[in-house]
Amino acid sequence: MGDFVQLLKRGNKSAFLAAIVNAVVAVIKGTAFMFTGNVAMFAETMHSLGDTANQLFVFIGSALSKKMPTDRFPNGFGRLVNLVLLGAVLIVGIMSFETIKEGYRHIIHPTESQGFFINISVLACATVLESLVLFKAMNEILHENNVKAKGIEIFKQSFAHLGQAKPATKLVFLEDLVATGGGILAILSVIVAHYTPFHQSEGIASIMIGGLMFYVVAKVFLDNAAGVLGVADEIMEEKIGNMIMADPDVRDIQEIYVIKEGEEVHVEVEIEIDPNLTIAAADDIKDRLEKKIFAEKGVADVIIEFDEDDGVANWQEEKVDSGSK
Repeated sequence: MGDFVQLLKRGNKSAFLAAIVNAVVAVIKGTAFMFTGNVAMFAETMHSLGDTANQLFVFIGSALSKKMPTDRFPNGFGRLVNLVLLGAVLIVGIMSFETIKEGYRHIIHPTESQGFFINISVLACATVLESLVLFKAMNEILHENNVKAKGIEIFKQSFAHLGQAKPATKLVFLEDLVATGGGILAILSVIVAHYTPFHQSEGIASIMIGGLMFYVVAKVFLDNAAGVLGVADEIMEEKIGNMIMADPDVRDIQEIYVIKEGEEVHVEVEIEIDPNLTIAAADDIKDRLEKKIFAEKGVADVIIEFDEDDGVANWQEEKVDSGSK
């Protein structure tokens, strides 16, 4: 039990915070829906419930993925977070379907909702809370990529580096981006339905929110399906390749594989060196390169193999040039 608690302490903090915030928001929205019967509020309640369950699973999965390898699982548990995320998006998928179905019913049989000020107040507060979690996820993305930014640059850089974020952080970012946008849509639909006879606006907003949720399902599913299989990290591959080529004793790189498994990165590289170097000199090169590669965030293991220089350049010069810019 003590080991499990220690693992949980290493779970993704953004996912844990998001789960707590969304649980509170779901209760508030659900209570408001019971009193008002507003279909847009129903959509937002389902959205928050799905996000809560999703992010709780993500937090636990990200923690368990850091469990040390065992005799039965010698390769570790890095891909566990991807498996958990694949299961978690099914929950959001079900919630998305129910949200769209309820929105469709409201368009066909529109009814006037009650409690305008309750709906607006609850949705506004929820949107603010979810935007704060989104901002936290943005900063987490920048932290994971060692990027410093302030003001509007935080927003721009978080989108630019989203692809290199950890799976759990990426999920929190996408879900709360959709949650914030969905909250704004719901507020607008409530205002339109209250001040005009167009009560179908709430149903339309519900369908749009459900559609946004389906986008998250599709995006997260595809990303984590690739993660379960073991996807190549091309950006890290080029970065590490350029780092290795910068070593004065490295003549060329024959092969390099950088595989991303969950939040971990596995590196395997075959380099060419001067055939006249001694074993001791080659060992020094290996130690030097391993130290540099392990300094990169997320690198779990490094395998370096040597071959003699064949005089044929395999590592393209343009890669070195682009990496040095």
